[in-house]
Amino acid sequence: MDAVTRETLFNRVRSWTLEAGAFIRNKINDPLTIKTKSNPKDLVTEMDRKVEFFFAAKIKRYYPEHRLLSEEGYGDTLTDSSGTVWIIDPIDGTMNFVHQKQNFAISIGVYEHGVGEIGFIYDVMNNNLFSAMRGNGAFKNARKLSPLDSGKKLHESILCLNHYWLSENRLVDEKVMQQLIKDVRGTRTYGSAALEFAYVAEGAADAYITMRLEPWDIAAGRIILGEVGGKLTDIHGETTEMLDRTSIVACNPSIQANLLEYLSKAKK
Repeated sequence: MDAVTRETLFNRVRSWTLEAGAFIRNKINDPLTIKTKSNPKDLVTEMDRKVEFFFAAKIKRYYPEHRLLSEEGYGDTLTDSSGTVWIIDPIDGTMNFVHQKQNFAISIGVYEHGVGEIGFIYDVMNNNLFSAMRGNGAFKNARKLSPLDSGKKLHESILCLNHYWLSENRLVDEKVMQQLIKDVRGTRTYGSAALEFAYVAEGAADAYITMRLEPWDIAAGRIILGEVGGKLTDIHGETTEMLDRTSIVACNPSIQANLLEYLSKAKK
């Protein structure tokens, strides 16, 4: 993808994302039809589907040769990363959308042959747009984000993680995870993977740890985080790819080794 094509695409995605966010805000207090998917906590609303359809229709009209990987059923079935692929979560944090009417985001990553080119995470209700174009840095609205603090220490850090991982479960040793939260400055749970990626990228948090995410949960955050020098692996320290359904450790590079050391002890 040449620079002119990428910039044109970036501006178009930005405009569509802001338009979709305005639509959500205008409808935020309308009655919702709420359904469940894989389990009673896995919610979907007609708003998720409307927003995804909005993007799918735009892509089909302007970029019919591009492919779409998305959560709510309007995308393509992908088995490889060839060509230009859009990876979209129309509302990341649907439970927050339903119950809180805040703390959710539109998440969009555009990839070329598996390489992240453009990423957007839109905190809709706070009107904060995190964005990145490969090689051009990351931004929060018009402000360019600084490279992550190279002197951060683990004991000074704020970690984002789901509190489920601190209770008894089959994936990690909860006692090790409980010790980890004692050894850091604090922990937070926001209920939106996209926002947690964004907070790590801007330095409001220092790491985001989770045991399983889908590609649409990761796509935009990977691009934005990478533009400020952040690190992204699975809990084994292995590189993750565009289509992977995987665990995630997204963090300030200064604390990566210590976090992975804790997680190596916690694995069951």
